[in-house]
Amino acid sequence: MFKPKVIIKTAANRHPEASLLIIYTGGTLGMVYDKEGALVPFDFEQILERIPSIGRFNLQITVLSFVELIDSSNATPDTWQAIGRAILNNYSEYDGFVVIHGTDTMAHGASALSFMLQHLTKPVIFTGAQLPIGAVRTDARENLLAAIEIASAKNKCGGALVPEVSIYFNYRLLRGNRAKKVQSILFDAFESNNYPLLAEAGVEINYNHSAILKPADGTSLNFRCCFDPRVVLLKLFPGMSKQYVEHVLNIPDTRGVVLETYGSGNAPTFPWFIQAVEKAITEGKIVLNVSQCLGGRVVQGRYSTSRLMEEMGVLNGFDLTTDAALVKMMLVLGEYGAEAEAAKKELVTPLCGEMSVK
Repeated sequence: MFKPKVIIKTAANRHPEASLLIIYTGGTLGMVYDKEGALVPFDFEQILERIPSIGRFNLQITVLSFVELIDSSNATPDTWQAIGRAILNNYSEYDGFVVIHGTDTMAHGASALSFMLQHLTKPVIFTGAQLPIGAVRTDARENLLAAIEIASAKNKCGGALVPEVSIYFNYRLLRGNRAKKVQSILFDAFESNNYPLLAEAGVEINYNHSAILKPADGTSLNFRCCFDPRVVLLKLFPGMSKQYVEHVLNIPDTRGVVLETYGSGNAPTFPWFIQAVEKAITEGKIVLNVSQCLGGRVVQGRYSTSRLMEEMGVLNGFDLTTDAALVKMMLVLGEYGAEAEAAKKELVTPLCGEMSVK
């Protein structure tokens, strides 16, 4: 799945400040214009020709590229597993990792890696671009340069400054499993409405140390990679039909449902809707309630419209993003198989800063 590693020539002497592995999966960042003016992927081994500033880092930088680059719209759990295994297999060799990824499903990928790499002690920084690296006004240069700098940043004790999975985009560093893509044409593509920024870049990079995840003492990396994609998303909207709800909930072989509700977790109280959700739970499906709002959280029971769901066993997703909820459900279903109660418990338990339950 990967090409052989390529070492990028930099200003590093015999004692580089850090060693980084860049994992190149595809996406807009790595696109250039060919002679006919069409966008095509470029060979990342030639990155210094596009961003000469990379050569000024006193870092050992190695690139590992997918053999077949992908548009992130085509990303699947297999993609996340490939990235995760690349990090696992090279974990002891490098101080940090930068993942170049398309923006459309970057939040899903970053969420997945955060759940896969439990007890992470090194940075895994996802980045990409809204404009190709070959464009005149591209944001690719700044995003990649800053991601490299953050991935190599160390504290006074020599440990990583940001030992978690994050997304760097448009001068801001966000927790990966808290981020959501909110723009398709502006450079500030991602927001993290329910969690503060981890860092903000200006003349200097200012780190929000109190917001950065602290690894537990005495723990080693725990790699989790079993995903069960038999999950559906049921998004509520006014005027939805009984047939729509029942069809989604009755898709064959479904094991989990992410229910995207209104406001603080509210849903209709129509008898047919309640009966459809209750039937799904009775059949053994796990139903997780998350809000359609960009900010705020689910508070089941605050209003009568959500009290019924609390009573029938719908799980409270608190302030999980929809992206993180879907990926987390796939992982816990894959990990626990038929152990439904264990899967339910883990879904409502914070694993790596993805949710606040208080």
